[in-house]
Amino acid sequence: MRDAHTELDKRVQRWIFNQGWHGLREVQAKAIAPILSGQTDVLISAATAAGKTEAFFLPACSAIAYQDKGVGILYISPLKALINDQYRRLQSLAELLDMQVTPWHGDSLQSKKKQQKKSPSGIILITPESLESLLVRDAGWVKQAFGELKYIVIDEFHAFLGSERGQHLLSLLPVLSMWLDG
Repeated sequence: MRDAHTELDKRVQRWIFNQGWHGLREVQAKAIAPILSGQTDVLISAATAAGKTEAFFLPACSAIAYQDKGVGILYISPLKALINDQYRRLQSLAELLDMQVTPWHGDSLQSKKKQQKKSPSGIILITPESLESLLVRDAGWVKQAFGELKYIVIDEFHAFLGSERGQHLLSLLPVLSMWLDG
C-alpha cells in the first residue's frame, strides 16, 4: 500500500509531489485500487480533513486523464459552497491534466457552463437540483455529454440520508442511469 501512488497517472504523481506531501494518507492509498478498477461502488469514510476528497479524485482523475470526449466524473454535492471549494481545490490538478472542471449550480458563471456545453469533458461539480434541471431541460445534451461517464461521486452522503433532498437525489440517479445505458 505504501507505493499505491505509483498506480496513478504520472502527472497526478507530479501534482502530489508539488504539494510537498511526504506520501499519501492511509485512506488515500487504500482507495486507489478499487477506484481505478471501476468495478465496484466505493464508500470513503474518514474524519474531517483526512483527505477523502483526494482519496477519490486522485485515482478517478488518473482513470479519465486521457478521455478525449465526454464528462468522466459527475460530482454531486448538497451545497453550492462545497462545490465552489472543491472547484478551487481541483483547479491546479485539472490544469496539470489539461482537464476541464465545471462548477454547475445556480450561482455558477454562465461562461463556464457554456464552455462545458460546447465541449463536454472532465469533471462537473453539481447540486441535485441543477442535475434535475439538466435532465429536464437538456436531456439530449446530458445523454451526449455523459455518454462516457466513468464515476458518479456523492459528497456529504450523510446530508442526504433520510431527507427529501436525499429522496430527490435517489429519484434522479436511475433516470440518469437509464439514459446512459439506453
